[in-house]
Amino acid sequence: MEFIQNVVLPVLPYVQIILSILLVAAILLQQRGSSLGGAFGGDNFSATFHKRRGGELFLFKATIVLSVLFVASAILTVIF
Repeated sequence: MEFIQNVVLPVLPYVQIILSILLVAAILLQQRGSSLGGAFGGDNFSATFHKRRGGELFLFKATIVLSVLFVASAILTVIF
């Protein structure tokens, strides 16, 4: 318990700031589901089903991990 109060709690606000910046960046870097072809009457069958691959899948999973870490750090701040 002493370790948490002396080491973790003073560093926790900085960790939350870094996590929040990374989380916002990860969310903003993700592509939108609609394409420009549908806006001009084009046939857009790729919008019905989309499978994430490569960098897009990594960014999606990183967003989930960052959000879980951010919520966990927020809960840790409230508890202690």
